[in-house]
Amino acid sequence: MTWAGPALVAARWLIAVLFAAGAVQKAVDPGAAGALLIGRGLPEGLVWPALAYNAAAALALVAGWRVVPVALSLAAYSGLTSLFHLVPDDPWQMSIFVKNWAIAGGCLSLAVAAARPAS
Repeated sequence: MTWAGPALVAARWLIAVLFAAGAVQKAVDPGAAGALLIGRGLPEGLVWPALAYNAAAALALVAGWRVVPVALSLAAYSGLTSLFHLVPDDPWQMSIFVKNWAIAGGCLSLAVAAARPAS
C-alpha cells in the first residue's frame, strides 16, 4: 500500500470538515453570512441554499461520491465567495479572501488527484 491512497482520503476529509463547519456556522448564526450577502446587494435568504450546498458537498467528499465534479464545484464556490471578502482596507477580510483562493487550489488539486487512476 502506498501513501497516496490514504493521503487522498485524508485530503477529502480535511476539505469536507471545512465545508461542514461552514454549514454549521451558517445554521448557528445565519445573520453573519446574511450580512455579507446584503452588503453585496444579494438576498439574505441565499444563506440557506449555501448551507445546504456546503453540507451536501462535505458529505459527498466524505463518502467519496463524485469527487471530481464536487471538488471542481467547491473550487468555483470558493473563488466566487472570496469576492465577499475583497475589502482591501480590512486585513482580516483580505486574509479570508486569500484563504478562499488557497481552498480553491486545494479543491482543484483534489479533483486532479481523484481523476487519476488508482495505482
